[in-house]
Amino acid sequence: MSRGLFADMRRAGFGIGVSKTKLVNAMLEILPQLPDGTSRLKDTVVAHLGTLGQMAPTRDLNAAWNEAKKKAAKQYPDKFILDGRNVLHWNDGSVAVLDKNVSAANFKKLNELAKIEGSTVNQLLSKMIKLYRKENP
Repeated sequence: MSRGLFADMRRAGFGIGVSKTKLVNAMLEILPQLPDGTSRLKDTVVAHLGTLGQMAPTRDLNAAWNEAKKKAAKQYPDKFILDGRNVLHWNDGSVAVLDKNVSAANFKKLNELAKIEGSTVNQLLSKMIKLYRKENP
């Protein structure tokens, strides 16, 4: 069955009427059962939803997935990890969550240095990392 057929059915008024919460719960039932290392988690979960995944509108699937991945990372921290860009990964040790918090004082100092150098904070940090790597191989 193609997704287009189900889209036509929804437009004709034959929607499934499933709430986002039920979609989230269905996704949370599927996620822990997947074999470790499964790639393309969202696509795999939607495929395992069957007709429910085929009939649900894309906006509902996207909203449910955003909520499901947050809940999966909280409920199964030994299996899943949510990175800084809100992407769900397997917790196999290959993904490290980076420290994204910079104190206000240090951020102000970085901006001042960047202004003195005539560059952006991002360019300044790139230069600093290159120098650090050169000095500490």
